[in-house]
Amino acid sequence: MACSGCSTGRGGSSEGGCSSGGCNKLNVFDWLANMELPHGQKPFDIVEVRFKNSRKEFFRNRNNLQVMQGNIVTVEGATGWDVGVVSISGEVARLQLKKKKIQEDDPSIKNILRKSSASDIEKWKDAQELEKTIIVRARILASSYKLDMKINDLEIQADKSQASFYYTAPGRVDFRELIKSYSSEFRLRIQMWQIGERQEAGRLGGIGSCGRELCCSTWLTDFRSVSTTAARYQQLALNPVKLAGQCGKLKCCLNYELDSYMDALKDFPQTMDLDSQKGRAVHQKTDIFKKTIWYTYLDAPENFIPLSVERVKVIIDMNRNGKKPETIEDMKLEMMKEKEVGYVVGGPKPPRNDRGNNNRNNRNNNNRRRRDN
Repeated sequence: MACSGCSTGRGGSSEGGCSSGGCNKLNVFDWLANMELPHGQKPFDIVEVRFKNSRKEFFRNRNNLQVMQGNIVTVEGATGWDVGVVSISGEVARLQLKKKKIQEDDPSIKNILRKSSASDIEKWKDAQELEKTIIVRARILASSYKLDMKINDLEIQADKSQASFYYTAPGRVDFRELIKSYSSEFRLRIQMWQIGERQEAGRLGGIGSCGRELCCSTWLTDFRSVSTTAARYQQLALNPVKLAGQCGKLKCCLNYELDSYMDALKDFPQTMDLDSQKGRAVHQKTDIFKKTIWYTYLDAPENFIPLSVERVKVIIDMNRNGKKPETIEDMKLEMMKEKEVGYVVGGPKPPRNDRGNNNRNNRNNNNRRRRDN
């Protein structure tokens, strides 16, 4: 049976749940699944249950049901009951509670009622099919009231008693009249939840420019602010089309390697112009990984000159003391480049190694002439 716990419909276990533990949406690998508990220790009675997309909640297993990752369970809802898929159980669920700073004896943790029966799963699927028609009508009603908001997602409780709408808006929205229209038309208890653009991308999912699923949809939960300063430190072109993600904001991955770049740049001098007897040199670009800084003379801007970090520091110290080198070229760097090439620039051309190919081509041409004759 295919997984019906999310919008992807992939995977599936024998009981209809997701065998991967959440269709790769913020799922956690249960690395303690195959380990037995010490003698006399009872299993942890709180499990994590995943609902539509990336929404997860913790529930208490008071009835000591044998539940594991991928099982479909019926749980207590805000009003009535709901159906979800177990994403974490056992000691890993205890670790997740500590990570999210939730006390084990928190009275707000609801209970698992039972393992979902066939009728529960059937009603759950009907509610999911109902979402597709209601969300279209909900967007039409929101536009008719001319509200500056965007309805992104809808989640209807399995018993069809409550509907939760997720929307994005640049500011506060007065949707009191809209809720009345929703309640009278859909005959449901309405909840409105405002989320950010990054949360919207995480709920809906997608494929990034790197070819992988979005980080906010698969594992990232801590949305830190991203500024163009991170792109500048990494020598990236400030192109908003390439730097923006599907949420319309700067990509979160710009922060991933920023610390490494910051540490590497500590060894670099502050970029400034260099003075020499040959003329003034202007900084053009910096290669952090090769520890090379590129300069050009004002009278020859097309000629890029690579300098090592040590050479730049020496010239800067000389300029501060009122001295100017004859030229800014780094002789050590030039000699290393000549060794890599294998010959001196301006010297005799290197021997060609394609004589064997020429002889082979000549033999092939002679054979063709003989066949033609």
